[in-house]
Amino acid sequence: MTSLLTRPGTDVPPLHLTERDGWTRSTWILLVVLCGALFLDGLDISMVGVALPSIGAELDMAPSMLQWIVSGYVLGYGGLLLLGGRVSDLVGRRQVFLAAVAVFGVASVASALVSDPSLLIALRFVKGVAAAFTVPSGLSIITTTFAEGPARSRALSIYTVCGASGFSLGLVFGGILTEVGWRATMLLPGPLALLILAAGWTVVPRAAKERFSLAHFDVVGAVTSTAALLLLVFAVVQAPEVGWTSAQTVGSLVVSLALAATFFAVESRHDHPLFRLGIARSAHILHANA
Repeated sequence: MTSLLTRPGTDVPPLHLTERDGWTRSTWILLVVLCGALFLDGLDISMVGVALPSIGAELDMAPSMLQWIVSGYVLGYGGLLLLGGRVSDLVGRRQVFLAAVAVFGVASVASALVSDPSLLIALRFVKGVAAAFTVPSGLSIITTTFAEGPARSRALSIYTVCGASGFSLGLVFGGILTEVGWRATMLLPGPLALLILAAGWTVVPRAAKERFSLAHFDVVGAVTSTAALLLLVFAVVQAPEVGWTSAQTVGSLVVSLALAATFFAVESRHDHPLFRLGIARSAHILHANA
């Protein structure tokens, strides 16, 4: 029977394991690590949402600024998600996943220690960016580890459920931890990320990566897609405050749409696109990202 995983440090070819081959203990540990990172992303954003009133009261933040504690995370996540996937391909899924989890953990601990509102928002943005790299790298590890068919479908289903569960449980834990203090909601993801990092270092296999070069990196696609997504998220986040028909919202959406159109035009012609348009036909991948 073909082994589902190889030891860290070895290159792994595409696997063709079916559900009948069974799941080993290492398989489950790997999946728990990947799911744990997604679970942590959902847990973090929902816990902090519950803690917002306490944060605003202690740091004396205006409502318009307070919302950016959550919106900063969403901005970093939504704006860099597509870029995170391509960087994972070029740099290596294992390297990107572990580095992003480490950044997420460090930013979590730092967020619990700061008292400056602007610095707190900046750290939330950093955490969002880190999550934007853990999700596509984690998904890529799943799709290259589990064979297409029942095995991969099962893994992706578990992965998706864990993300939703993290968000739901975050609402519960957020309420409990806020009784201790809002800083506890910021701190909790730190040690959890450390555990995921330690386990991931052992079980996440190295895989062959593309040779990095500027010719392989779609610079124009990276710039246009990131700018389009950042503007889109910014417009949606600010719209309730400034109005959906305001010049700021409409202008941001129009520019975002123009950048998106430019991005898709570039992707259809680039030899090494940031986003392969054919991936939109994969129902499993789209479902896992929903």
